[in-house]
Amino acid sequence: MKRIFFFFIILTFALPLLAQNNIESKREKFDPAKDPFKDLETAVLKAKSENKRILLDVGGEWCIWCHRLDAFIENDEEIKEFLTENYITIKVNFSPENKNEKFLSQYPAIKGYPHMFVLDADGKFLHSQDTGLLEKEKSYDKEKIISFLKQWAPEKS
Repeated sequence: MKRIFFFFIILTFALPLLAQNNIESKREKFDPAKDPFKDLETAVLKAKSENKRILLDVGGEWCIWCHRLDAFIENDEEIKEFLTENYITIKVNFSPENKNEKFLSQYPAIKGYPHMFVLDADGKFLHSQDTGLLEKEKSYDKEKIISFLKQWAPEKS
């Protein structure tokens, strides 16, 4: 009986961790070694050729809300598809290892993380988005995220 109880306890704690690791493996991580200036150059070329906007996703691996936002998007096909069709996303690291201060100084100040900036296809700043406004309880609100993405999506011809 003790073995069954012990096995049940292990499953109770292990399954959520396994599920989290599955989400972790799918998401692009915030990398302190990446150069956002180079990433933006590449994104501009791609955004121009594909008629897309650029979405700067600023945060860090230390940020629980960054992980929640990534998981929320990954698990919602409508949001994920709309984002992929209309935006080139760049993850910009902000952490003690690399605050990317020079890169981020060209945009409005950030009050919390994650934070998003919308740029046009040329890399010109359009909008600063406090993702706290997209939250709902301990997660995010699908309608608010879709509304934000649609509001700043490029016009398709």
